[in-house]
Amino acid sequence: MIMDRRTVLISGLASTLPVGAASAAEASAYEAVLDKLFAEKAPVALAGGVVTRDGLIWSGVRGVRQVGGSDAVTPDDRWHLGSNTKAMTAALYARLVEQGRAAWDAPLSTLFPGAAIDPAWSGVTITDFIQHRAGLKDEDALGMVFFMTSRDDPRPWPVQRRAIAEAALAKPPTGARGAFEYANVNYILVGAAIEQITGGSWEDAMKAEVFTPLGLTSAGFGAPARNVQGGANAWGHEGEGADRVAMDPASPGSDNPLALGPAGTVHMSLADYAAWLKVFLTDGGGWLKPESIAALSTPSPGADTPYAGGWIAPPHAPWASGPVLMHEGSNTLWHAVAAVAPVRGVAFIGLSNQGPEAGAANGLMPGLVRALGAAPA
Repeated sequence: MIMDRRTVLISGLASTLPVGAASAAEASAYEAVLDKLFAEKAPVALAGGVVTRDGLIWSGVRGVRQVGGSDAVTPDDRWHLGSNTKAMTAALYARLVEQGRAAWDAPLSTLFPGAAIDPAWSGVTITDFIQHRAGLKDEDALGMVFFMTSRDDPRPWPVQRRAIAEAALAKPPTGARGAFEYANVNYILVGAAIEQITGGSWEDAMKAEVFTPLGLTSAGFGAPARNVQGGANAWGHEGEGADRVAMDPASPGSDNPLALGPAGTVHMSLADYAAWLKVFLTDGGGWLKPESIAALSTPSPGADTPYAGGWIAPPHAPWASGPVLMHEGSNTLWHAVAAVAPVRGVAFIGLSNQGPEAGAANGLMPGLVRALGAAPA
């Protein structure tokens, strides 16, 4: 018999309290916020987390792995992070800079040797792409034809990404340099540059320089198929309300083409995502130098939109007692939201296995902030 979703809401409730956990009162407040949002927004599944400099102090999950089913999500499930991958790609480049293998001001001719680069790109740096200020738009290199054909492209992903970069750079930018224009293709170019530097795929570089040294053992690429224990995992969902349909991760439509990887295909557990966010609460945590964290967290002076290294980074929010790093990601089937307050030493996570239309993952943030004892900005 298929159980009613609201029955599952109660019977499938799960949460974890790690070492250094929130107090009983704090945990109760966070649980109440999660319960309220889950009841109001009714996503298929919803997860939340609170992170400090000590790590994940509270996490909770609600709901089911597939709409209409009775298999409850657990803390062992992996979640697709969508465009929250961008901060990881930017940090990977910073890691290469620290190793002396890359430079923030490297000319495009060095990053893409042999490519025919239009003179209009003169003076553009990798930082301009990282901050979506190079004048590049998705329609310049990505279009309906790409999304219709790229999944069947037999070429290795680095070859595909190099082709996208060359197509974009062979003609003048259609946008104004310095003006913010959010575009996934910017990060495909950053990924292609990383592949040129390392001589391997962006995926291999991510494993070697990000996942492994940070101990992110659940991290992978594309729609997650198995949880951290090797069992069933949550599936992403397309559609809204009664029209929601679970997407088998083996289906080509379960994620964007993997050539877009550097812009948004990473998945991992909530606990591992918390470990990643902790890097930005601890000045790099020994993985990156404080000056690299500063570079990734600071928008260019005078930027019309405060976008830094994969983060929207407003300089001040009252609840944060200072600057904030925040971002959301979605491949339309999942939704991930993060907000980091480095001065206050706390970060918040919201995750869902359906798209942002439900408003559950981002709606979780103000409630968690209030539960911490601060009013949202």
